[in-house]
Amino acid sequence: MGHDHQPAPRAPRRLRIILAAILVPAFLVTGIATALLWPGDVPKADEADPVPRFHATVTKVVSEACPPTPEGTTDPGPCGVATVRLDSGADQGQTRETDLPSGPGSPRIEPGDAVIVTPLTDAEDPTATVYTIADHQRGSPLLWLVVAFAAAIVAFGRWRGLAALAGLAVSFAVLLGFVLPAILGGGPPLLIAVTGAALIMFVVLYLTHGISAQTSVAVLGTLASLVLAGGIGTLAIALTHLTGYGDENAITLSLLHGDVDLHGLLLAGIIIGSLGVLDDVTVTQAATVGELARANPSLSRRELYRGGTRVGRAHIASTVNTIVLAYAGASLPVLLLVVAGGRGVGEVLTAEFIAQEIVRSVVGTLGLIAAVPITTALAAFVATAAHRPARAPRAPKPRTDRSEVLAALAADDKDA
Repeated sequence: MGHDHQPAPRAPRRLRIILAAILVPAFLVTGIATALLWPGDVPKADEADPVPRFHATVTKVVSEACPPTPEGTTDPGPCGVATVRLDSGADQGQTRETDLPSGPGSPRIEPGDAVIVTPLTDAEDPTATVYTIADHQRGSPLLWLVVAFAAAIVAFGRWRGLAALAGLAVSFAVLLGFVLPAILGGGPPLLIAVTGAALIMFVVLYLTHGISAQTSVAVLGTLASLVLAGGIGTLAIALTHLTGYGDENAITLSLLHGDVDLHGLLLAGIIIGSLGVLDDVTVTQAATVGELARANPSLSRRELYRGGTRVGRAHIASTVNTIVLAYAGASLPVLLLVVAGGRGVGEVLTAEFIAQEIVRSVVGTLGLIAAVPITTALAAFVATAAHRPARAPRAPKPRTDRSEVLAALAADDKDA
């Protein structure tokens, strides 16, 4: 059996009172803001005749040569007929034939594949229904991936890993149950994002790492860095004149939900995205300083701060690259499209859909850089207070016998 790190020494009572005096009001404010911003009835987009989707299983695939197109070229295909067994819907249990899906992005199917089909009205017989294959069913593969993910975390982290999974569930619950519905309901995205991020931070950090002065330091460092990142993000968006309409998804959202403030939504995305890396840095810095203090209790606050900062610099150097590559990977199709268009580098980098990714990276990185000295200084203060040796009780003054004093005074009188 492996051993986890030793628990941090209990902080002095006065220090615990100071931390509680700062964090308890902050938590109460977060709770009140959550209650005030809690979404009501979220308006739904108008849907005209939504196309139902049913589950089916491919039982047979017959491929054939594609006929020439009217332009004289050959259809790239694939061409042929697939037989599917309907697993849901009004025709459940029946088998139907449908053309193989073709075109860019169309699913490639084989016998035994679980697919999703949509019913359409037959052009030749309006009373008949034909089915077309729309997509693969991905529920089972995704479920097994999630199970493997959870099993690996629990196997390695044991109870700490189980707590991390619970924290992940809380994060999704806050995002899906509060942040997104509140924004769709027309609330202020920035205020909602800050409140949601603070709620996630309080619950997840204490749930994962326990209630201790060390965790409280990480919470304070994360909270301060989030506020700073919000201020920098507001200034950066104003200076670069970003509108939030940087991609097709934002435009579609504005058409379906015109009440959503896309400008504020952009800043809210920066806040939520920064939280994921901020808590990693702050927890690491608090733990690093705590371990240094336990390894050498004689280290001063200045020495602990310097040692923790050196670790923080190495962490930041690798995290910055991670942030930039993560944003670049998510925007890779857009970058390829821009490069293929032959536009100049300056024009590409200043376009809004690229500029907003640059702003996200810069703001997130500045928040991380600020988190290191803030959290390290707080952790060094708490660690030295926790490891400070107890003051030895003062020895009582020796009491002089009264008779000895009177005898000494009498002797002085005789001598005189």
